[in-house]
Amino acid sequence: MTRVLSGIQPSGALHLGNLLGAVRNWVVDQHEADSFFCVVDLHALTSVQDPAALRDNTLQLAQLLIACGLDPAVCTLFVQSHVRAHTELAWLMECTVSFGELRRMTQFKDKSDKAEFVSAALFTYPALMAADILLYDTDRVPVGDDQRQHLELTRDVAIRFNSRYGDTFVVPEAAIPKAGARVMDLQQPSNKMSKSLDSPQGTIGVLDPLKDIEKKIKRAVTDTDGEIRYDPATKPGVSNLLSILAACTGRTPEQAAEGYTQYGPLKADTAAAVVDTLTPIQRRFEELRADPAETARLLAVGADKAASVADEVLGRARNAIGLLPR
Repeated sequence: MTRVLSGIQPSGALHLGNLLGAVRNWVVDQHEADSFFCVVDLHALTSVQDPAALRDNTLQLAQLLIACGLDPAVCTLFVQSHVRAHTELAWLMECTVSFGELRRMTQFKDKSDKAEFVSAALFTYPALMAADILLYDTDRVPVGDDQRQHLELTRDVAIRFNSRYGDTFVVPEAAIPKAGARVMDLQQPSNKMSKSLDSPQGTIGVLDPLKDIEKKIKRAVTDTDGEIRYDPATKPGVSNLLSILAACTGRTPEQAAEGYTQYGPLKADTAAAVVDTLTPIQRRFEELRADPAETARLLAVGADKAASVADEVLGRARNAIGLLPR
């Protein structure tokens, strides 16, 4: 069975773009592939974190992923730092990737230009990401455009390691995610919805109060010509609403546009569809929050499953590169 791996940082609650663009695909993947899903808390440390907030965000994100439909009995759901092989293989990857390759990573350039403190880990971040992927003999990695460069680097490092030390790693393939909604900011529809942007009225958190979600959608930017059609290039605001409505109701954006002649009803129906989608997720999340010990148990089971695979791959890498056996 094809093995798939995806990870997400615990840097705040999921927003609607995460859910409709990625997590819902993971829910499908878990039934079609040997799927590993990881809360990558070590990656979050590339920026300064409040320790208590990081712990709570990590637990909350795991609970949200379960509430969205990931089943720990079907997939392997775990926290990155709970599998120690990640940090050890990351060092071997740092010793394999070149300084020049890391320096060319566009995400490092973008993030370092905006940060007052730039950690060395932000620079070597792609080596840890490569370790995350290679540890599980991953065949397929669903990646968006923002991570495609990192995945290509992972492939290059795996091929280089295999060439130097013998066949050790599965070389992963980038996978274009299954069609998921490309959800844009409600107030700045030329930008993707993002928890990192300072646009609280343009971002819908999966855990936002439902009344607030309705207000945000009804205040979403559209345009002045009054025509409702799916045309992201010339009608980004309207197209964003149609994309959200379509994703929540199992249609294409073009189908979702049929029958609408005014923006008001489109916004009202989109708001209702989002509320219907998020209500059971929020209800399930509250159940999980009431029993954190059960979530901790599920994550421990997932970490044990992940480690059983990761430790074997790490052992191959240690042996190949010439480290003395333990």
